[in-house]
Amino acid sequence: MKITVVGTGSFGTSLAMVLVDNNHDVRIYGRNEDVVKEINEKHTNNRYLKDVPLPDTIRAISNLEEGVSHAEILVLAVPVKAVRSVTKDINALLKRLHKKVLIVHVAKGLELDTHLRVSEVIAEETTEDTVQDICVLSGPSHAEEVAKRSPTTVSTASLKPESAKIIQDVFMNKYFRVYHNDDMIGVEIGGALKNIIALAIGLLHGLDFGDNAKAAIITRGLQEIARLGTRMGANPLTFLGLTGMGDLIVTATSMHSRNYRCGIMLAEGRTIEEAQQEMGMVVEGVNTTRAAYELAAQYDVEMPITKVLYQYLFEDISEEEAFYALMMREKTGETDELKDVLEKQYKDWTRE
Repeated sequence: MKITVVGTGSFGTSLAMVLVDNNHDVRIYGRNEDVVKEINEKHTNNRYLKDVPLPDTIRAISNLEEGVSHAEILVLAVPVKAVRSVTKDINALLKRLHKKVLIVHVAKGLELDTHLRVSEVIAEETTEDTVQDICVLSGPSHAEEVAKRSPTTVSTASLKPESAKIIQDVFMNKYFRVYHNDDMIGVEIGGALKNIIALAIGLLHGLDFGDNAKAAIITRGLQEIARLGTRMGANPLTFLGLTGMGDLIVTATSMHSRNYRCGIMLAEGRTIEEAQQEMGMVVEGVNTTRAAYELAAQYDVEMPITKVLYQYLFEDISEEEAFYALMMREKTGETDELKDVLEKQYKDWTRE
């Protein structure tokens, strides 16, 4: 198929490699002329994937209209904060070209001001005459390992099952296994909220709090993700899968993870701005912490880890105050809060 990847960052580039390995006709669009030139002339992208040779059949372009004109499928591999503006530009081009495409996004986060999931942002900026459907591709998939063709498993979801199966066929190969899922909400929420927990785990590591504490935050963090996601309409079983537990494990335990590394830097005394500047890439967990904190209030869901991380990032409480607040919360049963959420959601479903 003819496919354009929008975004020359690490994950966009690694996915372009997967697609080329699958014999698709691939373009990769980026705004940075130096990166585009390097991909075409040197077949590398050392700014985002250092020392990884790229297939010479990947063609990089800096003209978005050329990319949209080429594509049957558009892969959006841009930061969450850029999704709305990029989608708006793409929709205008599609209208001008009188064509429809299938869009699959790989962004993991929530739009800060609206709290919308990425597919909802895309839906707001596209129309029925330009887009066949919107899919998400997500899961435990560090770009650095995908680019090395290390075994990786992910999930794809859409409101139309047949669209998710198309994306499954397009991406799946001997090192990149794709499952399809009918829970769009759960897949997107799991991918977004795991960044919050990974940021917290990085802080724990930087403060040398030990493995016991990390295990506690990972498991209790998964409970928080499941509580909010279920209240928003997700299938709670999704959070036991690749885009829940799987993505949380890989993001909260690896130095490939920007959110994990950012947490370590914060523990070492850097500001959020300094940490992001040093990495040269967006740390989605920072904005997602704010959005999830506000969503928890909106949906009346207990998210204590998210709450104390929000207070640490934006209200300047100390590490000691944050972790004391977590450890000395009112006593509860381990699954009480999730049971409460499931009961509330069941009542909503039965009313509908």
